Amino acid sequence: MAEYKRPKNEEDFKQNFKQKKPLMNDTEAYYAGSKCLFCYDAPCMNACPTGIDIPLFIKQIHTGNAEGAAKTIYNSNWIGNACGTVCPTGVLCEGSCVYTEQDVLPVEIGRLQNYATKKVIDSGKVLFKPGESNGKKVAIVGAGPAGIACACELRTLGYQVDIFEAKSKPSGLTVYGIAPYKITNEEVLDEVEYLRSQLHFNIHYDLPIDSKGDISDLESKYDAIFLGVGLGETANRNIPGEDKDGVIGAVEFIEDLRMNHSNTKVGDRVVVLGGGNTAMDAASESARMGASKVILAYRSSKEKMGAYGFEYDLALSAGVEGMFHASPLEIMGNGSVTGIKLTNEEGNEIVVDCDMIIKATGQAKQGNFYSLIDGLNIDSSTKIEVNPETNQTSNPKYFAGGDAINGGAEVVNAAYDGKLAANGIHNYLNQ
Repeated sequence: MAEYKRPKNEEDFKQNFKQKKPLMNDTEAYYAGSKCLFCYDAPCMNACPTGIDIPLFIKQIHTGNAEGAAKTIYNSNWIGNACGTVCPTGVLCEGSCVYTEQDVLPVEIGRLQNYATKKVIDSGKVLFKPGESNGKKVAIVGAGPAGIACACELRTLGYQVDIFEAKSKPSGLTVYGIAPYKITNEEVLDEVEYLRSQLHFNIHYDLPIDSKGDISDLESKYDAIFLGVGLGETANRNIPGEDKDGVIGAVEFIEDLRMNHSNTKVGDRVVVLGGGNTAMDAASESARMGASKVILAYRSSKEKMGAYGFEYDLALSAGVEGMFHASPLEIMGNGSVTGIKLTNEEGNEIVVDCDMIIKATGQAKQGNFYSLIDGLNIDSSTKIEVNPETNQTSNPKYFAGGDAINGGAEVVNAAYDGKLAANGIHNYLNQ
């Protein structure tokens, strides 16, 4: 069982949260690239939601053309650097590599992608420029991966773009909601600034769009609007005692950790409720922050967890213990958490002592925000309905992407949605 000392400073924090996919050096990239078979009709390409020409960019790296490789990547995926590290490559591109059929480790596509894009970001190499101005303006609500991708694509098409972001930093989930051992804040922000400095889209921070007046103002000033608002806070699960001190949502916990690092308060005995990837992150992070005991409690079987298997294995390697068929009944304590009462598969009640509970049991949707927009169709799961070919909504002036339309998926899916919507906007405004 892994044991982590509680980090006292930034150096300790970085030691506990070493990167899962460290940056390759030139030699490592050369030899990793030499393994690629450059398959015709490459299955790795077909598995990539953004359709990056993976054999081409690996060949470019292998021949010393990292800049060309980065351009190939960004031509398909405007969040190419972040996706190289945070994508679940084991179930996407690398999981489809032909080597896996022979029980051979696949080509390290994600790390090669990160290598090429980091090269150009660090050098400041200019790869893109805005298209000739067409005199039209587009507003984007939310500076997450979908919003950034949409902005980049629109700028190459000549649109003026203004992004309105409620928080103080860009990139949404990538900077606020992903475990620090997957990507650092600096990497995320460097990529956004690299793209912004070339394509010159505007980001207005600490400026939420949250009233009918705000919506009307956007509609009067812009030719089209893209909604990339993502999901909301952790949903309330109506568990008795849920309001006690020491109970926190996983989304809020991870954001606090991303922003405050070693200053984040973590209990000594932590119970994480949930079975998705966010639960795995929260559990692993709690262990890495020095909690002496972390239990991941899931209401059903291990096989029914929504998390990827490798994410659960990562949590176990950090010292997390799994508890299955464990449904929460009541959070114990007088003001502050002292334990949680659960029921097991046989219907027996058990009490687990703890001083912190992290709820990773789903996020609230943005239904209140959507209701501000006239003619916007929302499905029974509070997702925005769109034309899958263009990401245009039922209100023709609005387009949407990312978690707002899929209910919560990967960063790479949001990158695809943003680019698709940008081209949908272009076609709509040029009919």
